Amino acid sequence: MTAFSTKHLPQKPDVTAPDGSDVRILLELKSGGMAHFELSPGKTSIAVAHRTVEEIWYIISGQGEMWRKQSNREEIASLAPGVTLTIPQGTHFQFRTHNSEPLCAIAITMPPWPGPDEAYRVQGKWESTI
Repeated sequence: MTAFSTKHLPQKPDVTAPDGSDVRILLELKSGGMAHFELSPGKTSIAVAHRTVEEIWYIISGQGEMWRKQSNREEIASLAPGVTLTIPQGTHFQFRTHNSEPLCAIAITMPPWPGPDEAYRVQGKWESTI
C-alpha cells in the first residue's frame, strides 16, 4: 500500500518546465503526478509536445491563450480561472499570458513526469518570449 501524503504549495519554483514556465511540484502516485505551473505576465511559452505523458490543466488565475495542434486539427483556447483542458500525448502546444497578472494552472500528468527528455520543441503558433 502506498502511504498517503500532504503538501503545501512551495513558495519558490522547483524547476523550469521545458516550455519555460515555473513549476512547483506537488504530489505524485504511481499513475500520475500534480504540479503548479506559472507563466509570468506578458510571456509566451516555448512550443513543445510530450513523448509519453498526457496532461489535464485547470486554470486557477490569470488570463491567456493556449494553442494546441494534432495533425490537421488546430485550436486556440481562451484561458481564465475555471477553464479545464487536456493535452493528449503528442499534441503540440504553446500558451501565453494576457495583462499584468501571471497565468497559473494546476496540472495532472499521467503517467508521472519521467524526466527532462520527455518534452521536445516544436514549431509554435507565436514567437516565444522565454
